[in-house]
Amino acid sequence: MRQPLGVILAGGQARRMGGGDKCLLPLAGRPILEHVIARLSPQVETVAINANGDPARFAGLSLPVIADSVPGFAGPLAGVLAGLDWAAGRGASHIVTAAADTPFLPPDLVARLSAAARASGLAIALAATPHAERGRVRHPTFGLWPVALREDLRRALGEGVRKVVLWTDRHGAAEALFADPGPDPFFNVNTPEDLARAEEIATGAEA
Repeated sequence: MRQPLGVILAGGQARRMGGGDKCLLPLAGRPILEHVIARLSPQVETVAINANGDPARFAGLSLPVIADSVPGFAGPLAGVLAGLDWAAGRGASHIVTAAADTPFLPPDLVARLSAAARASGLAIALAATPHAERGRVRHPTFGLWPVALREDLRRALGEGVRKVVLWTDRHGAAEALFADPGPDPFFNVNTPEDLARAEEIATGAEA
């Protein structure tokens, strides 16, 4: 079976980091985004970056940059749709998305998402981690998405749907549970304090 394509969602406005592209902030000597690319690339056929604005700021990465087709920073679902449209043009059947600010994403993300989808018979699979009070928490920016649902998603966005799980719940979504010991693989950098913590994790892992 052909590997899915990878889409890194970098379309957020990073208000808690003072704006700009937080994924380009340095972490352990290279941009956060490069850590994400290094972890996702071996798991997929090829990678694209979903980002709005001037794509030239990512030129050094030599990767396709795809913008939202839905105006006004419509959130992660708009990035998923952009990725699905890009994948359709390449003849792919699925994409896997990852957030651009999560440098420690699992090295087996794609394998586990794909296995969860197969086992459930559902078209969509989302990552999840255990939670003491709620049982588990979904991470909807980390998902396996079929190209076959792109027109359905386009209609949903046109109707004003913005929250990922509101759309995935319409179709049902399998959950791939990541309960491995160690740092949270979905730790994301939202604040300067998070960046400092990520630096501790990254340098500790590389020591």
